[in-house]
Amino acid sequence: MSTETSNLLKRFGEKVKTERTKLGLSQEELGFQTGLDRTYISGIERGQRNPSLRNIGKIARALKVKLPELFDF
Repeated sequence: MSTETSNLLKRFGEKVKTERTKLGLSQEELGFQTGLDRTYISGIERGQRNPSLRNIGKIARALKVKLPELFDF
């Protein structure tokens, strides 16, 4: 994985975590609301997972943000 991709994943993960904590959700609760495993959510937040557009859409809906907002970092 390139450094650029790695940095993008880390920044995206940080944004997901920021939005999740704003809502007071645990990783487990976000996972429940999206149908994704808590460990998968954790991997996204740590920049270790590269989520599909489908999963990014699920996360955005659960976090009550529009897709572009998740990429505003």
